[in-house]
Amino acid sequence: MAAALDDDELRALAELHGVATSYSPSPEIVVAVPAPAVIAALAALDVDASTPAAVRTALVERERELRERLLPPTVVRWTGQPAAGTGTPALPDPFDVLPPGTRTEIVTEQGEQHTSIDDLPTGVHQVTVSAPDGRTGHAHLIVAPERLPAPTGRSYGLLAQLYSVLSHRSWGMGDLGDLAELAAWAGRTHGAGFVQVNPLHAAVPGAPTDPSPYRPSSRRFPDPVHLRVEDVPEYSYAELNPRLRERAERLRADVLDKGALIDRDAVWELKRQALEQVVRVPLGPGRQAAYDAFRAEEGQALEDHATWYALAEEHGPDWRTWPEPLRDPRSAETARARARLADRVEFHTRLAWLTDGQLRAAQRAATEAGMPIGIVHDLAVGVHPVGADAWSQQDHFAAGMSVGAPPDAFNARGQDWGLPPWRPDRLAESGHLPYRQLLRALFRYAGALRIDHVMGLFRLWWVPEGSPPTDGTYVRYDAEAMLALLALEASRAGALVIGEDLGTVEPGVRETLQRRGVLGTSVLWFERDWTGDGRPLPPESWREDCLATATTHDLPPTAARLTGEHVDLREKLGLLVKSGADERADAVADTAEWLALLGSLGLLDAPAAGLPGSDEEAEIQGFHRFLLRTPARLVGIWLPDGIGDRRPQNVPGTWDQYPNWRLPVADPQGRPVPLEELTASPRLGALLATVRAGLGHSGL
Repeated sequence: MAAALDDDELRALAELHGVATSYSPSPEIVVAVPAPAVIAALAALDVDASTPAAVRTALVERERELRERLLPPTVVRWTGQPAAGTGTPALPDPFDVLPPGTRTEIVTEQGEQHTSIDDLPTGVHQVTVSAPDGRTGHAHLIVAPERLPAPTGRSYGLLAQLYSVLSHRSWGMGDLGDLAELAAWAGRTHGAGFVQVNPLHAAVPGAPTDPSPYRPSSRRFPDPVHLRVEDVPEYSYAELNPRLRERAERLRADVLDKGALIDRDAVWELKRQALEQVVRVPLGPGRQAAYDAFRAEEGQALEDHATWYALAEEHGPDWRTWPEPLRDPRSAETARARARLADRVEFHTRLAWLTDGQLRAAQRAATEAGMPIGIVHDLAVGVHPVGADAWSQQDHFAAGMSVGAPPDAFNARGQDWGLPPWRPDRLAESGHLPYRQLLRALFRYAGALRIDHVMGLFRLWWVPEGSPPTDGTYVRYDAEAMLALLALEASRAGALVIGEDLGTVEPGVRETLQRRGVLGTSVLWFERDWTGDGRPLPPESWREDCLATATTHDLPPTAARLTGEHVDLREKLGLLVKSGADERADAVADTAEWLALLGSLGLLDAPAAGLPGSDEEAEIQGFHRFLLRTPARLVGIWLPDGIGDRRPQNVPGTWDQYPNWRLPVADPQGRPVPLEELTASPRLGALLATVRAGLGHSGL
């Protein structure tokens, strides 16, 4: 391992740029960051710290820059009282320390002109200040509501991976038509308040496609593989090859009847061929006007997105291997290629619009079914380094770095997720424009947004290219600005925000998120009295502002925990850190402690005599009764738990050793269950009735 940092000037320089020189994996431990990691992170921010002389020069320059500037590039004003504890030292209001006589000119987001920062509307405004000594300064001023929208009451919902919930109408994987049907059924029949799905971001094309929804090509635009082709209005007028339908039926039958894995690449190939015919049908006047409005609203970002996909068809999906001029989205050669590939650019532009429309339709179906929230979409923590966002926004990404996690109690080697991080300095200079546009796009069709690794709004672990995750460092972001924009866009949409805050969290972060109205995530198996006796946390000790669940997509289904099959699977995959016997003993003890707590609270019904698996069903219902005993505002049911599915959708630490992200929802025997059969399942119906009754009994 590289030598630890011991240079005071390098430490001072790093601090001024938000680069950590140490971190604390737990309150009693401080770990020094290796000097090469600090130097590499600074280099990714265009700061030369390669020699002592370079460090000294950079330090003097940074101190002079901070001393002479009138305003930081981004400033936040809350409409209420500011909340402390955003993970950064409290600073004076930059407007309060301007030299006397400084003139202020503000152009609001709405186009109005002001000379005072008081009584401004919410939005992202442009500020210019002029000091008497001739200096001028420019800043983006974010004026945001003090808190995000809060749930109007207590509700429950379903958690599902959309691709896994396929019907007899979908083409081999769950689609947006299936999502609308699931939401309408859950809302109308069972009083559910929401359906949460996996990220539906656009994927990197190619075969095989990276199946993980958490490594997308673009977070800004959705993936057209989720389209229900028949629901596109122009579909009925298109001249389609009838064999496409036959091949789609075979794909679906392979999964539902023959137990094949979901083949996203094959599904997309069929849909691509069909959609190429569909988009040849002229749009009617109203549809054309809506399409034109979408293109105007999305502007350059949409043009870049569609251009990347057109170029990827010609040169492959890794833009870093394209001819040199095409690696620059603003080059003359790229402009010429865009014109030459105009038909393909138009195709991918149209797909983005069609997918956006079906996403909005799914949210309408949910709210019309009485859901107070509707569809909860998932925002991945980053994007694939070869994809569309990394190409079009490369000036905002840190070259030579990827996001991960430091060593902790669960992974002594740390983690490298292979996702390039945004540069905090470039975000601030642009008023966090890519982040702002991303949020605005997602909130168009989301009743709530789940933010994966929400701690990334405060800091991210940067791993230099070629280094192990242990030799990384934290780089800090402007959490106040990130939260202000989140509050601004969520409030405009009337949407909730759920932060995935599992694992090691910096002190003060959860408190700040709660103060601003971001709901947390609480998973039953992790809720123990870690500072006390380590036993399961009683329901009254759980937090209120959270989404409470029994499991997640990265964890075993509840039935697998009850049977111990999750240990068998991890042993088969070589993922155990102890012997199989020891792991099984720990798992049995863990489950027994939770069942004992449920029993002591009277949450376990006596099993129905003579019904196979009735003990398991009763225990799964008991776990969800327990969740209802907590004060959690939202309670989530992992959809596979409703029918006793044993197979996790994802096993972290595996790639091709396990079919991650490719499994349909299945019954206890592993038989795929289509949506039509799922919604008719007595077992699922009983679980949902139990939860709904529990909510009604609580009076909330």
